[in-house]
Amino acid sequence: MNLARASSLIAAGTLVSRLTGLVRTIVLVSAIGAIGAASDAFGVANQLPNTVLTLISTGLLTGVIVPRVVAVSAQADEGRAFLPKLLTVGATILLTATAVSMLLAPALIWVFAGTFSEAQRALATAFAYWCLPQIFFYGMFALMGESLNARRMFTPYAWAPVVNNLVSIAGFAAFIAIYGSDRNQLDGWGPEMIALVGGTATLGIVAQTVVLTIAWRRSGIPLRPDFRWRGAGFGDMGGLATWTFGMVLVTLGAGIVQQRTIAVASGDNASVAVWQNAWLVYMVPYALIVLSIGTPYFTRIAEHAAAARHREVRDDIGAAIRTLGLFVVIAAAALIAAAAPASRIFTNQASDAELAAPVLVAFLLSLTPMAVLFIVQRTFYAYGDTRTPFWFTLVQGVLVVALTLVAALVPREYLTAAVAAAQTLCGVIELMLAVWLLRRKIGPLGLRGPLLGLVRFTMAAIPSGVVGYGVYLWAGGPEGWMLQDKLFGALGTFLICAASGAVYLALLAVVRTPELSSAVALVRAKLSR
Repeated sequence: MNLARASSLIAAGTLVSRLTGLVRTIVLVSAIGAIGAASDAFGVANQLPNTVLTLISTGLLTGVIVPRVVAVSAQADEGRAFLPKLLTVGATILLTATAVSMLLAPALIWVFAGTFSEAQRALATAFAYWCLPQIFFYGMFALMGESLNARRMFTPYAWAPVVNNLVSIAGFAAFIAIYGSDRNQLDGWGPEMIALVGGTATLGIVAQTVVLTIAWRRSGIPLRPDFRWRGAGFGDMGGLATWTFGMVLVTLGAGIVQQRTIAVASGDNASVAVWQNAWLVYMVPYALIVLSIGTPYFTRIAEHAAAARHREVRDDIGAAIRTLGLFVVIAAAALIAAAAPASRIFTNQASDAELAAPVLVAFLLSLTPMAVLFIVQRTFYAYGDTRTPFWFTLVQGVLVVALTLVAALVPREYLTAAVAAAQTLCGVIELMLAVWLLRRKIGPLGLRGPLLGLVRFTMAAIPSGVVGYGVYLWAGGPEGWMLQDKLFGALGTFLICAASGAVYLALLAVVRTPELSSAVALVRAKLSR
């Protein structure tokens, strides 16, 4: 499957997945609110397995397993002897991790939200017992999905989350029908209500994993336990995984500090739930652009690295940065302009949207640097190097902890936005360090052209974002119609982004940006497919 077709299939699945995910979050916010004790309690509990998924998918899987699956897929049996063993090892580890997490649920809640009141921690712990089984299903989903991606079977992994979202939408809608909406206070939460919300979240993850299991069987890979691990090469993988495990510890430690810090603001200010919803909006352009385009590039980079074709690797890096940059720069600018209406989609009041908007802006400022870091970090993984990413991740983690503690000094109404801004700044520093280390590893990267391209894109995106913000002010700003309802917030976001995008395209066309024609061809190819 070529890059254009692969990215088209991933983009289509990602788009549908993210749109249904937005609907899922809207229904959830309608049920339990966005700013309140109950929504933050559920947010902490549901984030525990989500954190594990993030750590797995950006650490062990992409750093160790994907390059190995690429290698074994080129063998005569296409990896049919190795992959069942890999799946069995993964399932064993995940079952153990899930069981231990269930036993430690109260302690985990205290670690991430020790500043909650006793009643709020009790509700979060009750949610956690329903949410923590997601660890196993999230892990299996990521393991099978990344393995299929490495074999150039991109579609199932991109589309399976749609099933998760549909199941969740139905469950949360049932909660509203039975118990009413905006249940953001601690009082009145009974076991049945907790089971419906927490169980729905977990059932959705189970459903998407089942879909991927079907795709795994259809791929011709045996789906059976295989405990004959001796001689399979897991010892070598374990050596590489040592460094990714270190990355897990660093990222987890920084995340704990962040979550405990913003939990102080829970109640009347933006806190855990707002942080997660803002991250969800951030992930729409990241997933739609960075993952859909970057994932096929990563597979190709891994293939070229395995064949020691270093020149092709450098060409891939430059091409990926140019392509990603053209799209992510305007996505960040347009959504920053639309931050308040976009936040209104996931809040039940206009005032809550104004509190949530700065958090979204702080995240969006990192969109372009994180797109570049995606390619740089995965180039290390393609060469089987997980040690170097550990060191620049360690630097980033230490900086996150330090700046988060500084951010804790700001007033509570700005606390969560300040912590998000600190994370963005640390991410930029991490990128600079990662690029320097990659250059030391494989020589000059030839990034002058791609970086000049990013500058051109930014110069066009800034006035485009200003025009988009002008549309927001023209509609009345904070007092206007865009913040009066979730639907109006969505419509306002669309209008602002459309205006920004139109100006951006016009400016790039006027200055005859060379990347524009190839980008238009890429979009046409995606739409035609």
